[in-house]
Amino acid sequence: MFLGIDVGTSGIKALLVDENQHEVASHTESLTVSRPHAGWSEQDPEDWWKAACRAIDKLHGQHPEAVAAIRGIGLSGQQHGAVLVDASGEVLRPCILWNDTRAEAECALFEERFPLSREVTGNIAMPGFTAPKLLWVARHEPEFFARIRHVLLPKAWLRYRMTGEMIEDMSDASGTLWLDVGKRAWSVEALKATGLTLANMPTLCEGTEPAGVLKEDLTHRWGMTSAPVFAGSAGDNAAGAVGLGAIRNEDAFVSLGTSGVVWVTTNEFRPEHQSAIHAFCHAVPKTWHQMGVTLSAAASLAWWAKVCGVTERDLLAELPERPARPSSVLFAPYLSGERTPHNDGTIRGGFVGLSHDTSRAELTQAVLEGVAFSFRDALEGLTASGSVITEADVIGGGSRSPFWIAILASVLGLRLHSLAHGEHGGAFGAARLARIAATGESVESVCTPPERVSATDPVPEIQNAYDQAYSRYRRLYPALRGIQDA
Repeated sequence: MFLGIDVGTSGIKALLVDENQHEVASHTESLTVSRPHAGWSEQDPEDWWKAACRAIDKLHGQHPEAVAAIRGIGLSGQQHGAVLVDASGEVLRPCILWNDTRAEAECALFEERFPLSREVTGNIAMPGFTAPKLLWVARHEPEFFARIRHVLLPKAWLRYRMTGEMIEDMSDASGTLWLDVGKRAWSVEALKATGLTLANMPTLCEGTEPAGVLKEDLTHRWGMTSAPVFAGSAGDNAAGAVGLGAIRNEDAFVSLGTSGVVWVTTNEFRPEHQSAIHAFCHAVPKTWHQMGVTLSAAASLAWWAKVCGVTERDLLAELPERPARPSSVLFAPYLSGERTPHNDGTIRGGFVGLSHDTSRAELTQAVLEGVAFSFRDALEGLTASGSVITEADVIGGGSRSPFWIAILASVLGLRLHSLAHGEHGGAFGAARLARIAATGESVESVCTPPERVSATDPVPEIQNAYDQAYSRYRRLYPALRGIQDA
């Protein structure tokens, strides 16, 4: 038996998986995000710890024999968050999260101090990454910065609470801007640019490697026959890729979660700076990946549902099974800024093209299309880098909508596959990594692709219409930028 724990932004999910890779049980505990100022996004790490314990307690209460048989534990983590720990192991302040945009100015400072940062880290400095956050803390909260002994990412901090070990995997470490992504090692120069040293960093390992064992008191609490080994584990997107079996060169998927991702696995480190494409280590050895990221994917639909005072399901129920034409309205999904391709934490979104005749259903379709167009931005950046994508799997909460998938297929010009279990996400990939770490099995034998239940192809007539709509969408960002700068 193997346990995957996903440290998400909206919740902690614990998933039990058996020897046949079947889900035995899962439980999710909700989390809240604090936004003390515009553009800020924080969580108390102690909330992750309490939520993880409650989730495992729930599984233990319902399936004591299965929990007792757990041999390995894997972690999937929201990336980029900065957990600042003092010399006594205490957290100094709330974690600054991945979608926090306060460190815009510090990005330029980081690249000024470390001119080779893009070549070494494979990424443009963005406010969501960890390194600029530390420069912000040094500037604005020097009393906390002076007390920092260790900096941990969210899942590494949870591992520390559960094992006493400070260890991080390559995929999650890639999102800090402190990793030499090509060499798979911490960069002394990148750390120096933020006033840190190797002594402040956790030990690095591959996601498939053993990385600590569960503490004795927790092993006893959950009635386990022996202390499970922890895997090095993965950042959330890499864990999702492991769960999908996306471990080979040019394997691709689209993730319609809170944020959105277009992912392609690569057999080499392949940075692409011009389009703000991320180039990270994968969670499996000698493998990398590229991805384009939009910050508000399913979050855009959730926002619109909240504005309308109904559920997301209610909004989707007003739409037909398949789109007949693009909406007459355009939507820019920049609710919390944008990464690919604009690298702009301050831009904000909006609707364009409203009339007296515009219906709620048209606006809902516009929201779905705006997210799809942002994915098209990412796909074009990946193509420019030399990656070839002809088909992709679709995962995440948004993958439940055939209408949204049909829009995506025609906007992206790709065959998109719906999966039997498209919402396992990071927890399932984490459980797979736990199995590899505990048993020594090969990555290929464990990380097999899931069952595909349907395929959605682009519709040529609609595809042409969406090409024209995308051209109009591309003009939104400069216009919105101009309004904000005025």
